[in-house]
Amino acid sequence: MDFLVLFLLYLALVLLCLVLLCLYSTSNQSFHSRYFTGITQAISHIIPVQVQGAVQRVFNGLFHSRLFMALHLVLEALVFAEFTWEVFGYCKKLEFGTPSLLLPYLLLIVNMVFFILCSRSDPGAITKSNQALFLHSYPYDGVMFETGAECITCKVKKPARSKHCGVCNRCMHRFDHHCIWVNNCIGAFNIKYFLAYLLTLISMAASIAGLTAAFLVQVALLSNLMQGHYADVHGEEHPVDVFFLIQHLFLTFPRIVFMLGSVVFLLIILASYFCFILYLVMTNQTSNEWFKSSRFKHRSYSNIYSRGVWSNMAEIIRPLTSPTRKRK
Repeated sequence: MDFLVLFLLYLALVLLCLVLLCLYSTSNQSFHSRYFTGITQAISHIIPVQVQGAVQRVFNGLFHSRLFMALHLVLEALVFAEFTWEVFGYCKKLEFGTPSLLLPYLLLIVNMVFFILCSRSDPGAITKSNQALFLHSYPYDGVMFETGAECITCKVKKPARSKHCGVCNRCMHRFDHHCIWVNNCIGAFNIKYFLAYLLTLISMAASIAGLTAAFLVQVALLSNLMQGHYADVHGEEHPVDVFFLIQHLFLTFPRIVFMLGSVVFLLIILASYFCFILYLVMTNQTSNEWFKSSRFKHRSYSNIYSRGVWSNMAEIIRPLTSPTRKRK
């Protein structure tokens, strides 16, 4: 039992690091590249260059693999295993409504659908055969996107708002960022799936957290803990407060309380990230453009792609250009 708690704690800490990594994945140079470059510079006088290069290649291979997609699925499985094993049974005994108990599983199914769509769909890869379809989708702003630019890797003309992804090794139409959680770029044609994936993931976490918290509150109320007293190390009695209650519940249900704390913490991070992405959608910006815009503040840069909130949101649902049809 204790090993399981420690294992879940370790995975939660890993997940926190990976979530922060995902938030930084919108930059031109990926976070892990900058991170390992900084470490390499710091220890360059201690470790031989050959060893540094070998270590960096290993970690780059891990970041460019499906490791994080698999880890994401494993973490979800662990949370649902704990919820099903303990919380679901306790809630049934306390006569919680069946629809509310089944809601997390329904959201899990919907989330998996959008996860597959997000990871398997074409984000908007630009090739020599279809580049003409994208060249006139957006005007060039002359600041971030210059007319006539060509990708030196793909050897294609770069449409406005496109970018070459170093992980996928392709240029993407309306490139947002490369998401390690779905092992795919987020671009013009799958960002709607990415938003739905985030929203269902947040809803799923909120439903699990809500049911778990409701169960713990019910336990506290039924046991009349708040009306009791406890003795401190000096033998003095004090009325039960919130901190003592949380400590008592943690000692009684350690895995459940730990799972609740982890889910709530990640829920806050995911909700904040979703709000950021939603802000970008409503202002018709990509994560890549938002990050790069700070470089051009001295040139009075302004976003020329925003056409109003509703039009900007409609553009996410129905992109201006797709590989199968030309813009009318």
